[in-house]
Amino acid sequence: MADVKYDVLGIGNALFDVLVRTDEAFLAKHAMTKGSMSLIDEARAAAIYKDMGPATEVSGGSAANTIVGIGSLGARAAYVGKVKDDQIGKLYVHDIRAAGVAFNTPAAKDGPATGCSYILVTDDGERTMNTYLGAAQDLSPADIDPAEIASAGIVYLEGYLWDPKNAKDAFVKAAQIAHDAKRKVALTLSDSFCVDRYRDEFLGLMRNGTVDIVFANESELHSLYTTSDFDTALKQLRNDVKLGVVTRSEKGCVVVTPTEAVAAPASPIAKLVDTTGAGDLFAAGFLYGLARNLAHKQCGELGALAAAEVIQHIGARPQVSLKELAQQRGLTV
Repeated sequence: MADVKYDVLGIGNALFDVLVRTDEAFLAKHAMTKGSMSLIDEARAAAIYKDMGPATEVSGGSAANTIVGIGSLGARAAYVGKVKDDQIGKLYVHDIRAAGVAFNTPAAKDGPATGCSYILVTDDGERTMNTYLGAAQDLSPADIDPAEIASAGIVYLEGYLWDPKNAKDAFVKAAQIAHDAKRKVALTLSDSFCVDRYRDEFLGLMRNGTVDIVFANESELHSLYTTSDFDTALKQLRNDVKLGVVTRSEKGCVVVTPTEAVAAPASPIAKLVDTTGAGDLFAAGFLYGLARNLAHKQCGELGALAAAEVIQHIGARPQVSLKELAQQRGLTV
């Protein structure tokens, strides 16, 4: 087996986040389903942006947020995602590289603009996302560098990649390369509405061994197995994947394999501000732990710590060093 160059390499939709605090009336006016992620076209993106108040604009994208979190914990991280060679795309590339993440995907010279996600955060901290994929949807198998994929200990894929056809093909290619190199492949289900769209395909990826590790929250797990009973869904997950990780908000998380189940608590917070990125950063902490061969409970504790940091401020990326934060809490990093 070749040497590991990156602890974790993530592949996802490279998106620029535009976040704003809002109220239920705004969601109703624009016919948005609270807590969901909806794909929108350029015209709807412009209409939403026009009505939004003063916004916070930062680089985002689910898997990218995870990879930045992994870098913040001190691991070697890389990212694959498509932006356009425009102003926002250049800013995106700068931000992810400045976070210590290797990012070598060539920017698109023509076609749609760099993708943006318009994120509405209500007073209860819930986020509602409206995503214009733009250039991100043009990520293709040609953007997958076999040597780079094979050099990563864990390849992490976001469920949102299953929306664009080209990205779906890139996903499958990367998973095959990773397994040929004896690496692990992880998938986050991303969103219960995403699971609703691709339930059978996601189950197929799990059952045929395309993915080894699955991250889900309770809502996504219930959607995956079309049941409202948590224990029933968890039992099915244990049968379908080598390692399943289910987050349960303030209840912490449950980590399952075919032979065991381990729970880890949530980290305490002072105030919930914005849930954007909670799952992304939980995955960052957990994957960091896996890359360091820590026990599953320790992985869960690191995930909880990273998630707790990000939900206490606007935006989906950490504002402090997660490595230093973990050390302050006495966690292994």
